Amino acid sequence: MLNDRDSVLRKLHELRSEHRDLDTVIARLSEPVTVDQLHVQRLKKRKLLLKDEIARLESRLIPNSIA
Repeated sequence: MLNDRDSVLRKLHELRSEHRDLDTVIARLSEPVTVDQLHVQRLKKRKLLLKDEIARLESRLIPNSIA
C-alpha cells in the first residue's frame, strides 16, 4: 500500500510540474509577437488532460468512507 501511495504521489508531482510548465509555455506563445494558435490549442488540450489525470490520482489518495 505504501509503495502504491508513493508511486501515486511521485506521478502526481510529475504531472503538476508539467502542468505548471505548460502554463509558462502557453503564456509565452500567447504574447502578441506571432501566435501559433494550433500549437497553443494543443498545449491547452494537453494541460486539460493533465488536470484530469491529477484529479484522478488525487482521488485515489483519499480513502473511501463507508456511509
